[in-house]
Amino acid sequence: MAAADADGASDAAPARDRDLVAALDKGLQVIEAFDQERPRLTISEVAARTGLTRAAARRYLLTLCHLGFASQDRNLFALTPKVLRLSQSYMHSARLPRIVQPELLKLSHALKEASSAGVLDGSDVLCVAATSAGRVISSTLQPGTRVPAWCTANGRVLLAAWPQDAVQAWIAQQALTERTPHTVTEPTQLAAEIAAVRERGHAAVDQEFEPGLRTVSVPLLNFKGETVAALNVSVHASRMEMDELQEAALPPLRQAQTHLRQIL
Repeated sequence: MAAADADGASDAAPARDRDLVAALDKGLQVIEAFDQERPRLTISEVAARTGLTRAAARRYLLTLCHLGFASQDRNLFALTPKVLRLSQSYMHSARLPRIVQPELLKLSHALKEASSAGVLDGSDVLCVAATSAGRVISSTLQPGTRVPAWCTANGRVLLAAWPQDAVQAWIAQQALTERTPHTVTEPTQLAAEIAAVRERGHAAVDQEFEPGLRTVSVPLLNFKGETVAALNVSVHASRMEMDELQEAALPPLRQAQTHLRQIL
């Protein structure tokens, strides 16, 4: 039976609306409104991106500035490096990045190619650990970056852990825009590809997300057999064909998968 705290609330009980702090929720939404495409935003733009009123967006932005998490230059706001404290707290305390990083280093040392691990977060894959092996392949191969799940190898591996009807419902909610001439944008074809990933146990994505980027990924399973993350190896298309990448990367990826399953 879960222990109760001083207020009588169970630590394991699911949160109810009355238990949630709306101000914290909205403040985090304001922080998430900033991204690589829009690193500087006006009050009106933050309001539009978060669904807040303009007056509320202004108060949250000014509060973030007061706390040092944002800065203001006339009518434009931007996040400050202090926001990294939030991600640093996760990277230093979370078990998954600490366990996965040594395996990434082994893969990188053996293959001399970039490797990363990610988890599913809404429509995106969030990178939680990465190593570049000294090769500049993509700016997205670093901790904290987000990429669309539907057109990336890690994303398809993570989606393949779902029942197929859930995958199809998820696809129906996505904007399947063509990122490169190779991108699969037809929903039925994409659903079939994810089903094939589930069947063969790995994903291979050839320049669908970014020109020149080829990636092979496998799921990371815990001791219960549940998919908790995805692990990949990425190369530039000029250095290796897709079949060569799979031949070279899948054996060590499978080895890492087997080792990590014992401790996840």
